[in-house]
Amino acid sequence: MKLLGISGTIIGEKTHAVVSHVVRQAALLDHDLETELLDLRDYDVQFCDGRKMEAYNDDTQEAVNKVLAADCFIIGTPIFQASLAAPLKNLFDLVPPDAFRHKVIGFIGTGGTYQHYLVIENQLKPIAGYFRAYTAPDYVYAHRDHFNGNNEIADPSVLERIEALASQVLHMSRALRKPKQ
Repeated sequence: MKLLGISGTIIGEKTHAVVSHVVRQAALLDHDLETELLDLRDYDVQFCDGRKMEAYNDDTQEAVNKVLAADCFIIGTPIFQASLAAPLKNLFDLVPPDAFRHKVIGFIGTGGTYQHYLVIENQLKPIAGYFRAYTAPDYVYAHRDHFNGNNEIADPSVLERIEALASQVLHMSRALRKPKQ
């Protein structure tokens, strides 16, 4: 089984820190799990404009292919202006509609207000519904106060939510992969 962590922004450190922490936690829970991190800061993903995938640059094609190859996901975004980050929305626009179908997604949000967790409930989960993905019941929202000066997670309750999210995504993904008898 392959878990892909997606840090859905091209700026900042906090979203990457939380996504990578959840991916590492999942790997600790399942030593057979293959993990990868797609950090959009490392890719020149072109703007979705409706052309065929082969007409996009190599970075765009590679990012989409990483999504297509994964069995489950940890997807994180900073919350800007009460919405998800544009690079993540662009990635959602680029992938085919069945890219996430019947796969489990665990969501992460980071932000500067304590109300921005609602973006996960009101925007990210409906997007997952459109893709016909399963979402973990829990998610992780981390406020800037939950980090230390090195952008490391310093809040024990956030660390507990990270462990719970990693466990839920793995549990749900394994249950969905079991052959029907």
